[in-house]
Amino acid sequence: MAITQMMKYEADRDADFARWATSQTGGENLRHCIQCGVCSATCPLSLYMDYTPRRLINLAREGFKNEVLSSLTIWLCASCYACRVECPKKIQVTDIMYALKRRAIQEGVYPKRFPIPVLAKEFGRMIFMWGRVNETLLVIDLFLRTNWFKFLSMTGLGLNLMRTGRMSFLPDSIRRKDELRKILNALEADKTEVAK
Repeated sequence: MAITQMMKYEADRDADFARWATSQTGGENLRHCIQCGVCSATCPLSLYMDYTPRRLINLAREGFKNEVLSSLTIWLCASCYACRVECPKKIQVTDIMYALKRRAIQEGVYPKRFPIPVLAKEFGRMIFMWGRVNETLLVIDLFLRTNWFKFLSMTGLGLNLMRTGRMSFLPDSIRRKDELRKILNALEADKTEVAK
């Protein structure tokens, strides 16, 4: 990587984003990060990330919103918690990754054909609508939005699973969905208030 790509400028910082990152659950200790690199060393996927967890944490706490939200790193996090367990400052890196994923989805800044953000968005939508996730509809939606050739190759397997009763095409629903929606809306409103 060229040195010019690694340089960051004060003008590129977003102070509001930095405040938001440190106000999120898990981000309270973000400013205590000593940049030791233990999180990156213990991460089994850091080899595939565009920014290592150590670098992403630094970018987030300094307010480099565009780099953080558009990075593949947040989507490659496997939620194994190795970084969190080994961190000498007890920074909750995995929780920060989840917050960054949610923010990227809210702002529409994610790779459009990348399956993980599509899966997260659709999962949340199904919970809001029915209170449960229908795996069949989730998989169909995921493949149609990301790789419909893969969908075509999997239709035989899907039909066999449905024929044997292992998959249902009709969504299950919970009772009192309106109460769940009120709770989810209140949580979302609370997050918005904290972000301000």
